[in-house]
Amino acid sequence: MAGGKETPRQKMIGMMYLVLTALLALQVSSSVLDKFVFINQAFETTNAENGAENTKKVESIQKAVGDAGNREADVAVLDKAKEVRENTKKILAELETYKGELIERTGGKDENGVFLGMKDYDTSSAMFVNEGKGDELKEKLNSYSAYLRETTKDESIKNIAKDASEIKEFKDDPNQQRKGFAELNFGHNTPMAGALASLSQLQSDVITEETKALAILGKAVGAEDLKFDQIVPMVRPESRIVAAGSEYVADMFIAASSSGIKPEMTWNGNEMEVVDGMGKVRFTAKASNYDKEGLSVQSFIGAIKVKLPGGRDTVFTDTIQYIVSKPVIQIQSASVQALYLNCGNELTVNVPALGTAYNPAFSAKGGQAIKGANRGDVTIVPKSAKVSLSVSSGGNLIGTETFQVKRIPKPEITVYSGGKEVDLKRGTKGAPRSLKIQAVPDESFAQFLPKDAKFRVAQSEITLVRSGRAVVNIKPKGPDVNLSQIAGQARAGDAIVIEVKKVQRRNFKGEIEDFPNFGPRILTVRIN
Repeated sequence: MAGGKETPRQKMIGMMYLVLTALLALQVSSSVLDKFVFINQAFETTNAENGAENTKKVESIQKAVGDAGNREADVAVLDKAKEVRENTKKILAELETYKGELIERTGGKDENGVFLGMKDYDTSSAMFVNEGKGDELKEKLNSYSAYLRETTKDESIKNIAKDASEIKEFKDDPNQQRKGFAELNFGHNTPMAGALASLSQLQSDVITEETKALAILGKAVGAEDLKFDQIVPMVRPESRIVAAGSEYVADMFIAASSSGIKPEMTWNGNEMEVVDGMGKVRFTAKASNYDKEGLSVQSFIGAIKVKLPGGRDTVFTDTIQYIVSKPVIQIQSASVQALYLNCGNELTVNVPALGTAYNPAFSAKGGQAIKGANRGDVTIVPKSAKVSLSVSSGGNLIGTETFQVKRIPKPEITVYSGGKEVDLKRGTKGAPRSLKIQAVPDESFAQFLPKDAKFRVAQSEITLVRSGRAVVNIKPKGPDVNLSQIAGQARAGDAIVIEVKKVQRRNFKGEIEDFPNFGPRILTVRIN
């Protein structure tokens, strides 16, 4: 939403829209498109209701002006309010025209009113990005916002159409930060149903900003009078999350406020911004004493100070309880049961409960934690038998996970001749002119950590043995061995004895280290 006061219904619809947009980015099932149609319908219903409410607000301002005797200054305010309502209708009608064109270009509707082009992924991008209608729409929306700012003299009214760089959630995201308004809302792979919901959301944003402007103008009429002229139906549920089959319980009541008073609000003594008579309590939920269900009951004191007619200050206080749920850490990896010593074990750590607020930082005890390029990615390099990974977000510790650490399985020394593995039981027919001595990694280890499973025979000693005596001895370095010196003297019945002296491993960083755990260390190739 662009800003201003939102009803609980608007907040719920907006949250559902964000969730479905995220699911669509993950390319989930087509049922998400059906949900976008539902969201669009919900936006349209709410927009109609809120538009009617804003008409009533103008009528209320007109009545207040009349009751006050039609003073010149008040009449000027009323004229501005009427003008705001008319200009809002115009911009809403223009958005409706865009919606109608999008529906028409994607096939219209069937006899039951169902969109035929709901799954069309090309038209919205072509229409708003390629044809420039998105930039045209951005100019109209932001001109409307500028008009509201000029009319109300209130700079808190922000532009409705924003580029990704102007949105907190996207400005630091390398995948989004360069996108303009049109690409962000209607770009490549945006389905018709999603684009339609986006247009309805923009209509909702327009009405929200209009509501804010009318409230500002309304305060200019009888600003010092204490009248409860803002009445809102409220629903306070016991829980916003209800399992299927369980009972939904909520309190419904009327909340009344006065646009003529300027309340001061605090939580636990901390001041908060008050907009249209409402303050927003915002803090990072913390707890340490969780019960066996992973829940912790916390509370804060809310206080509202108002100046009543006659100048008397009155403070209303209440203690509000809330429940903090312990975040659950989810770890994805090829193998999360155990990590390998001195290796780059790549993990993805998610905390679904934090949503878009998740900004992880990692630290490790018993090893090193290297943060990856993507959010939640981390590489653990164990240095001991156990590693404890601590996960924090926004400076708050979420939890710690402990992993057992395995030693790297020893590679198997294998001898090749002519590109084929030498059968040590049968030997070779004649003396080979060359050999290749390889250190082959454990298959499971190589599958999990291919970047760390790179072994090499660095040094060996090879002896031609005849009747138990050494005839020729060479000491090659590296896996490729030239046996010309031995082959020229070899006879049938001799044996080539290979003793591997050193094996090295290249780790995920490209660093070379000696690796003492290998076998067999001595191999014998019989010459037939």
